[in-house]
Order: sequence, then structure tokens, then C-alpha cells
Amino acid sequence: MSQPELNRRNFISKTSIVAIGAAGLITSCARSNPKKEEIQLPELLDQAPDGKVIKAGLIGCGGRGTGAAVNFLDAGPNLQITAVGDVFQDRIDNFRAKLKEEKDVEIADENCFVGFDSYQKVIDSGVDMVLLCTPPHFRPAHVEAAVNARKHIFMEKPIAVDPVGARSVLASAKKAESIGICMVSGTIRRVQKDYMETQRRVANGEIGEIVGANIIRNGGALWYRTRQPEWTDLEYMLRNWVNFTWLSGDHITEQFIHEIDAMNWHMNQNPVKAIGWGGRQRRVTGDQYDFFSIEYVYENGMRAHCAARQINGCTNRKVQQINGTNGYADAAGKLFDLQGNEIWKYPHPEEGDTESKWKVTNPFVQEHINLVTAIRTGKTISDAEAQVNSTLITIMGRISAYTGKDVTWEEMLNSDLYLGPKTYVFGPVPGIPEEIPLAGVES
Repeated sequence: MSQPELNRRNFISKTSIVAIGAAGLITSCARSNPKKEEIQLPELLDQAPDGKVIKAGLIGCGGRGTGAAVNFLDAGPNLQITAVGDVFQDRIDNFRAKLKEEKDVEIADENCFVGFDSYQKVIDSGVDMVLLCTPPHFRPAHVEAAVNARKHIFMEKPIAVDPVGARSVLASAKKAESIGICMVSGTIRRVQKDYMETQRRVANGEIGEIVGANIIRNGGALWYRTRQPEWTDLEYMLRNWVNFTWLSGDHITEQFIHEIDAMNWHMNQNPVKAIGWGGRQRRVTGDQYDFFSIEYVYENGMRAHCAARQINGCTNRKVQQINGTNGYADAAGKLFDLQGNEIWKYPHPEEGDTESKWKVTNPFVQEHINLVTAIRTGKTISDAEAQVNSTLITIMGRISAYTGKDVTWEEMLNSDLYLGPKTYVFGPVPGIPEEIPLAGVES
């Protein structure tokens, strides 16, 4: 198969199969001015309040879906998983065995659905809410279907792999808000108390005015699946989804979004341009990069550098540094002056101390506590717009690295880029070769 044209226009303006026009849909993602008023840390409950049974359906039974289901059940009393859906029977079987082992919960056979339409069957099974944990390519359609059915939503990060999908989720979120549907996403740092207290202090001016950021996530290679002779193109891609851009968004979107979301939370504005680099040396499957280095430029000239790497045998490091005029912050719980002296540190309690007000609840459970609490108290919550913004920022950086060209925020807001096939049938997947993007290649 010949190398496709991988220039900047293709990545911004064309789909893998067909372009979908969607210009001008997002207006609420426009930049906002940083807030100056004093803010306080909101109350975080250790457990959601009791109430009538909430029935949840799990859509996507892989590792994260299994984890999310357990996290949901740990969030409070009278919570049930009553239906599950996946495209593969073996994943459903593995999930049911794990849920039985960990929580002594069994799912009735008639509530286990297999196939690409299983998400709709879960939604229609009588559940009150859904846990959306499939590969993120499918998230926009699943969110839309859940909102149309008036189901509350937990949606794993990221919420899309392309601008068309991101805008679809934002439109669904606006509809959900208007009808009182709660939506909580899997960007956990915004519900993690040590991160929250750090952000509160930075927002209140304890390191002065923010002037930039340095964000790094370097780690080892992720898992991959070697293609088996009996697998079709689509089954291979789905079982190896984390290595294909149309399914995962590449690791800048699928994994690095946690750190970029923390940065965007502190910045409280969206960058106007991305200047990206990246490449691949070690991956053995898929069409993605091993590393990214992105410079984000803001309207006032401020710049943030974000870099991520997934290669074994290298130095691993996470850096979430927010720079200010009077010092800098480690977003995970420390403040420093300009000389590098620590001026504040989050007061983590001693191990075993469950009474301290500074105890940090597992954020993977906290997000479900917040969601269940909102449902039971009737106070609608949604962090969808924040996750749409963070997802688009990662996509902007990815496209810049893939093409070697600057990419602007306005181009993201108006791009008709849609990745992936229009229909899902186990067989060949035309138009999506397992080839690596080459920066600088022009048509």
C-alpha cells in the first residue's frame, strides 16, 4: 500500500474515509480571562449519600471499564451494575469473572450485550446511568445516545480523537445541561484534593501571575497486541486499539491528557497555536509516535512546553510545573519561590490516618462519588466543556507534530477532521493503513 498524503491540510481538513462538515459549532470553547476572585476548596465527600438504587450500565469491558465499574460500586450505598456491552464476548466474560471475584456481583445473561450496537442495548436496558469506557473513538456517538435517552454519564478520557468528535460531545453536553443530565469525565486531577488545593492557591495568587508552564510525562512503552491470523483488519485494530490514532488519539491524547488538563486548569485559557515535534523509533505495531514535544502559545505571548515519551529503558519523569511571576508550582502539591525554596507543601496525613481533613480519596472513586452525589441531590454537574478543551489541545499538538506545521486553535474549532470508518463491520478497513505519519510530507 502506498504512503498516503500526510500533509497539514489532510490532517486538519480530511477524514480517513469522508469529511464531515462541522464549522463553527464550538463557541463556548473560546478563551476566557483568568478569574481573580478568591476561591475556596469545595467540600469533597468520602462517600456518596444514601438514596434509591442507581443502576449503571457499563459500555466497554476492558481494563479501564472493569476498573470504572468497581470504582462506581465503591462510591456509595445502593449502587448496582446491571448491564454490560462490548464488541467482544471474551471481554464480557473476563469482566463478569472479575466483578464476581472482587465485588461478588453477577450480571444476568440477558443483560450482557455483544456487538457494535451493544451500547444502545445497554442504554435501553433500564439503567439510570452509563459508564462509557470504550476506545475514545466511539465516545461521541455513545455520549449522544445516552443524552438522547436521558441517562446520566460517566465518560472516560479522552472524549474524542478528532475535532468533529469533540464538538459533538460539547453539543451533547449543552443538551444534557438543559435537561438536568449529569456528566463527569475521567480527567481525575480536578477531583483530587492535593491537586485541587494546589490549584486553589495558585489561582489565589500565591505564586503571582502565571507566565508559563513545563509539563512532562515520560514513561515506558504501553502494551500491544500482535496480529493473529484469524483476525480481520478491524478486529486487529480494536484489540490493539491503544496503538492506532483513529481509536485512541495517540498517547498525547489518550494518556498525556491528564497532565495537559492539569495545565489547562491552571492556565484557565486555551492556547492560540501549537508548534509540535514528534517521532517514532520503538513501536512495533500501529501508526503512532513514541514521543511528542509541543510548544503551546497563548494570546498574550505566554508559552507552555509539553513533552511525552513512551520508550522502555529511559529515565521516567512526571513534571507539572506552573510558572508564576513570584514562584512556581508543582501541580501535585507544592509551591516554590523563584530561588527554588519550598514555601508550601500539601499536608498529606500519615498512613492509616482516615480522619484528617487533608486525606486524599482515590480520585478514580472520587469522580463517581461526585457524580452519584449530584444525581441524588438533584444538583446537576458537568465537566464536559473542560474536557472538550483539553482534548482539543492535545489533538492540536498531535496534528502539529504529525505534519511539522503550526496549527491554530481556530483551525481546531472549524476543522472537519474525522478519523475512522463510517461503519463498523469485521473485515477490511480501507483507507487506514498501518503507516507512520511523516512530518513535512506535502501532496
